[in-house]
Amino acid sequence: MAGFNPADFTVAKAKPLPVVLLLDVSTSMRGTPITELNNAVEKMIAEFADNQTNEIEILLSVITFGAEVKLHLPYTVSNQVEWSSLEVSGMTPMGTAFAMTKAMIEDKNVTPSRAYRPTLVLVSDGAPTDDWQEHLASLVYEGRSQKCDRLAMAIGTGADNQVLNKFIEGTEHTVFQAEDASKIKDFFQFVTMSVTSRTVSQNPNVVQPDSSIEQSIERSVTTFDDTEEEDSIF
Repeated sequence: MAGFNPADFTVAKAKPLPVVLLLDVSTSMRGTPITELNNAVEKMIAEFADNQTNEIEILLSVITFGAEVKLHLPYTVSNQVEWSSLEVSGMTPMGTAFAMTKAMIEDKNVTPSRAYRPTLVLVSDGAPTDDWQEHLASLVYEGRSQKCDRLAMAIGTGADNQVLNKFIEGTEHTVFQAEDASKIKDFFQFVTMSVTSRTVSQNPNVVQPDSSIEQSIERSVTTFDDTEEEDSIF
């Protein structure tokens, strides 16, 4: 009979479910759009934190693109995020944001192999102002990143729907159209429900159909307007 070894008694470590936001912070987002975006992301973070489980931890990262492409928030467990408000500047270097996202997903030291299927979320009110085709094709069709779930939102009438549709190609999603900034919160409510539903799923790698998420939102008593407060694939 083997002797007592305290090292044999370990607690299972929660598996990460990564969520990466690619957010347009160009000057055209000034005013109400950036305010609504900040509010919606903060609300989403709070909902993620409330839905942490012992088995799954939601990791959030935020990449912004404006005057520069910036890792605004490295992967952080959702209940430990201290949100720093977004500020607008510059143009729309979306292609470089795609390249940064690709590098994050492909690096196993950053996005570990034991992680569940990541969710990538693109939000923009404009068209790319840099070279984007090759970077987007690599993100969508090559390597580990092609396994990611991808959602996208167009804000206003100036967004490049061709790019947004290419971003979600291969998924069952459609591009969310926010005719005005007040609709931004609705999209992030959808993102929140899509991600949190996976934390209680028998197979967290499976993404629920859009129609199922929409029905869940309709049934939910908590909305963004409330005044009250299995195996890894990599």
